[in-house]
Amino acid sequence: MADERVAVVAGASGFVGRELVEALHADGYRVRRVGRAESVGWNDPHALVNALDGADLLINLAGKSVNCRYSDTNRNEILRSRVETTRALRHAVAAADNPPPLWVNASTATIYRHEQQRANDEASGILGEGFSVDVAREWEREFFADELPRTRRVALRMAIVFGDGPAPDMLRRLARWGLGGPQIDSPWFPHRRYRGIGPHPTGSPRSGWHRTRGRQKFSWVHIDDVIGAVEFLVEHEEITGAVNLASPEPTDNRTHMRALRRKTGMPIGLPAWRWMLEPAMWVLRTEPELVLKSRWVVPGVLDAAGYTFRRPHLEDAI
Repeated sequence: MADERVAVVAGASGFVGRELVEALHADGYRVRRVGRAESVGWNDPHALVNALDGADLLINLAGKSVNCRYSDTNRNEILRSRVETTRALRHAVAAADNPPPLWVNASTATIYRHEQQRANDEASGILGEGFSVDVAREWEREFFADELPRTRRVALRMAIVFGDGPAPDMLRRLARWGLGGPQIDSPWFPHRRYRGIGPHPTGSPRSGWHRTRGRQKFSWVHIDDVIGAVEFLVEHEEITGAVNLASPEPTDNRTHMRALRRKTGMPIGLPAWRWMLEPAMWVLRTEPELVLKSRWVVPGVLDAAGYTFRRPHLEDAI
């Protein structure tokens, strides 16, 4: 038992968290959970320090799901739930006598701009503007703040994760409803849900649109590779900083929806312009941005370090 490894996982109740905890158990870790409904809560700094002291690995996935309507209440909670939990963990790591040597913190590939010209890697990618990007910026700024000389930090900029999660489920429902054709951006009444947030808000105060014709890029990663990448990061101590977690084979919206129709057995898929998506997404209580933004992200750091993706191909991953 003296050789037993310990992992601390915050936000373990979500789709990715549940899968990671199961994989950690299979790898021989004893898992300590942090969360509102766990034995170690966010409002007990002393318990947080004790949970982290002597741990081998810290994984933070805490944060309200972005699969919701961006009301003012939800916008504020999406930002707060990421920044405040990350800050609490950073203070606990700094206070621990034996802090974990590796801290992997969730981030998001949507930190990059709407991109239709070239792929974004960690070295040359261009960050975007607006609500979702500002959330990601503040999340990473909080994560990398201050010096933690005994703890290596990696921010996983995850693309949409394939598996039994909320984003794939929403797309499957659209396909089953016969709306599994390309999702096409088009003019719509301007609104303020995507305006910037935080101490340094960016972007326009009003929403806009892009002429994508359903060819917006779609970057994704399978849950098996989320697990594989975390295992790889444990073994590769040279990797630090921001790491894109996305398949090396990004696709576009038309191709993805066509593959999804085949897998769901729906022979037809009506194209959905924004004027159709807006009311449909209102019913689903989510946002059109999740399918209309062109996310073109590639895993430069993981590729250079020699990581072999377990499920790099779209059809297999679906």
